[in-house]
Amino acid sequence: MKFPLASDIRKVRKTLDITQAQLASASGISQSTIAKIERNNISASYSTIVKLFETLEDMCHNDSKNLTAADVASKGVVTIQCTEKVRSASDLMRTTGFSQLPVLKGDVPVGSISERRIFDLIRQGKTMEELGETGISRIMDDSFPTVSEGTPMTSITSIMSGSDAVLVTRKGKIIGMITNADMLKLIG
Repeated sequence: MKFPLASDIRKVRKTLDITQAQLASASGISQSTIAKIERNNISASYSTIVKLFETLEDMCHNDSKNLTAADVASKGVVTIQCTEKVRSASDLMRTTGFSQLPVLKGDVPVGSISERRIFDLIRQGKTMEELGETGISRIMDDSFPTVSEGTPMTSITSIMSGSDAVLVTRKGKIIGMITNADMLKLIG
């Protein structure tokens, strides 16, 4: 078993944005002892070091379990209106790097459009020219599900099993979007 370095306690604690007092409270080891360990003023016992690392790991896992939709959502959602043509959606996806867009009617989500949907239509025999001039409303898929900003991420993972994205709202207004790529960022 590799012995954890006491000098790493401060690094891990800072990375998790946890104070010495918070670590002391959670671990049962005094804040002054933690400060001395971090400054390398004392040689702590193996069990003390292990206890601190286990506590930091638990705090990290509990922190990720308490994440909400607002914590994970990408802000500044790029959308397109349902009155636009597929060409506009394609251009927007290409310039922004997004593979899917929420389709709105005014401020209300009414559908979604994705590269996958466009490519499916091409495989079905539609030409690029006729697709480019087709209205988005004629080919769009269902709207992405919406959740409020306080929805726990544990709930969102089950919602996303049936959808490529989730729109995050505050008082009925879209404030963000969570995609599969955003979910993958949580793996660490």
